[in-house]
Amino acid sequence: MSHIVSFKDVHKSFGTLSVLKGLNFDVAKGEVVALIGRSGSGKSTALRCVDRLEVIDRGEISVCGHRVSDPKINLRRLRQDVGIVFQSYNLFPHLTVEQNITLAPRWVKKIDRNKARNLAQEVLAQVGLEEKIDYYPEQLSGGQQQRVAIARSLAMRPQVMLFDEVTSALDPELTGEVLKVIEDLARKGMTMLLVTHEMAFAARVANRIIFMHQGQIHETGTSEILRNPSTAELRSFVGTGL
Repeated sequence: MSHIVSFKDVHKSFGTLSVLKGLNFDVAKGEVVALIGRSGSGKSTALRCVDRLEVIDRGEISVCGHRVSDPKINLRRLRQDVGIVFQSYNLFPHLTVEQNITLAPRWVKKIDRNKARNLAQEVLAQVGLEEKIDYYPEQLSGGQQQRVAIARSLAMRPQVMLFDEVTSALDPELTGEVLKVIEDLARKGMTMLLVTHEMAFAARVANRIIFMHQGQIHETGTSEILRNPSTAELRSFVGTGL
């Protein structure tokens, strides 16, 4: 399988704090990889480096054929190939759901209004919110807003989707509806790299789980590593939650 994302000896510091310490891993086309670990382990920083929201100090990252570590990289083209969804929904409150979703496709890809609305309807159908197309964010629950944020990323037809703790601000019922959308994307073959604290979800959806500890990959494998950790650190992290 061809690699969509590749990290080679990636280092990243914030001042004197070393956050990523020689990270090496690949994500293949159609693969779902979950990054887990304690707060401060470097998992969210690693995710943000994929979209070049953070610039690495040394090493190499390639994403969808883009050399992310190249200072001359075309960020617009990179971000057409990479969709990212954060913990906060980041929807524009003064725009409708349709307008939030179609803003980037109309601006970047220059599609006309009718095609844009059809696109909005299509991606909203993927997240189960077709009937909310003319609503404003304040009229939606937190889970619905997060699903609109996912639809907005899908509207750009990305090759890979990044999810950074997308359910951490939601109550359990709303968490379930968002995780269902991500599971559906996985079944349809979307390449995904996700940071999550939902261990049961990671075990169910991810092809591979990467446990990060102090800026390094400490353990990696299938969901089996959550049931039978080989290191004391992962055993302590997982606890008895599974």
